[in-house]
Amino acid sequence: MKAHTASLINALVLIVFGLWAYFGSETPSATAFIPVGFGIVILALYKGVEKENKIVAHVAVLLTLIILIALIKPLTAALGRDDSMAVVRVVVMMLTSALSMFFFIKSFIDVRRARAAAAAQD
Repeated sequence: MKAHTASLINALVLIVFGLWAYFGSETPSATAFIPVGFGIVILALYKGVEKENKIVAHVAVLLTLIILIALIKPLTAALGRDDSMAVVRVVVMMLTSALSMFFFIKSFIDVRRARAAAAAQD
């Protein structure tokens, strides 16, 4: 999977699951819109990531890392409430964020190796 595809999937999951968390809750909290906001920004960066724009890709990685870390608190809260649907939503968002991070890092390593191989041939 390419980094831009993983990032797109992550953005869509953050948006959909964040909206689900807000509108599916008996006691909705505005904090459920935080992943939605991150998802929208990551989605907006999609074309730049797809075109392998280095700066855009690094911004997307940073936002993905921030939301991955930020989702720890909602996970612990959902576990404390014994809210299994909230746990599932947060875990899926964390998994797609971690998967996206993995493919970003893999992409960065592949680019570095390609540059080193090209430099070695010169």
